[in-house]
Amino acid sequence: MNVLSLFDGMSCGQIALERLGVNVDNYYAAEIDKYAMQITKKNYPDTTQLGDVTELKGDDLPTIDLLMGGSPCQGFSFAGKQLNFDDPRSALFFEFVRLLKETKPKYFLLENVRMKQEYQDVISEQLGVKPVMINSALMSAQNRVRLYWTNIPNVTQPEDKGIVLNDILEDEFSDSLLIPDKYTPSLKTDIKTKHNKTYRLGGYMKQGQGQRVYSTYGKSVCLSALGGGWGAKTGLYFHNNRVRKPSIKELEMLQTVPVGYINSLNYTQSAKLLGNGWTVDVIAHILKGAF
Repeated sequence: MNVLSLFDGMSCGQIALERLGVNVDNYYAAEIDKYAMQITKKNYPDTTQLGDVTELKGDDLPTIDLLMGGSPCQGFSFAGKQLNFDDPRSALFFEFVRLLKETKPKYFLLENVRMKQEYQDVISEQLGVKPVMINSALMSAQNRVRLYWTNIPNVTQPEDKGIVLNDILEDEFSDSLLIPDKYTPSLKTDIKTKHNKTYRLGGYMKQGQGQRVYSTYGKSVCLSALGGGWGAKTGLYFHNNRVRKPSIKELEMLQTVPVGYINSLNYTQSAKLLGNGWTVDVIAHILKGAF
C-alpha cells in the first residue's frame, strides 16, 4: 500500500497505521519543518520526504491508496484571527484538494479544527463529504475537539475510556517543570478550597490562557503549537501540592504518541510538534474502517 501524507509533521499518521498493523510499502511525506522531519527520520527512516507540498505533482507519484493530512489551521481556528481562506497557511487546504484530484486515492482523511460553519461548508463542498467531530478526550486525557473529513465508511464515535490527568501524570518530575512559588503566593490558598470542586482552579500573573491552573481530576487543555515556557499552552496543573507544566513524556501520552518518540529535542520544540500533531488513537480509530 502507498500512503501520501501532506503536512506530515512528525508522522502521527504513520504511527496510527503501525498501531493497526497495516503493511505500508511506501510512505510519502510532504513536510518542510526540519524538527518534524528529524523526528520522523529517527522513528521511520524509510519515509520518503517530498518537501514543499506546493511543488508536489501527482503525476510524479505511483498509485496512492491513502491520502491524509492536517492542513495548517491558524486561519480557521476560533482561537485565531478567523482569516479563513485568505490566510496563506489555511489556503494550503487547496493543495490537499489539488492532490486529491491528481492522485485519486481509494481513501482520504483530512483533519482540522472547529471553525465557523461557512468555512466548514466550503471544505465539505470541495471534498464531497461532511466532517465527523471527535473529541480526543474520549481516548486520552486531553480535551481536543477536531473535525475529520473522510470517505472511510462508518466512522463512529470512539468509546469513552474515562481517562483523566491523574491517570497519566507522574509523581516524580523535574524541578524545571515547576512554577516558582513566588509567582503563586495566593494561589495555594485558593486551590485548597477549589481543588475538589472545579477543574479550573485559578491563575497567576495576568491569568491569560498560559497562566491558568487546572485540577488533575479533569482533562488537560488542548495542546497548542505555541510550545514552550511556563504559559506554554500545554496547561499548568496543581499536582503534588505544586503548580507545574507536563513533562514531554506526559505530553506524548496526552497525544497517545509512543513514549520516547520525541527524545532528541528541547521542551519548546517538542511541545510545538506535539501540539501540531494528531491524537494517534483517534486517527487509528478512523482508519480501522478502511483496513
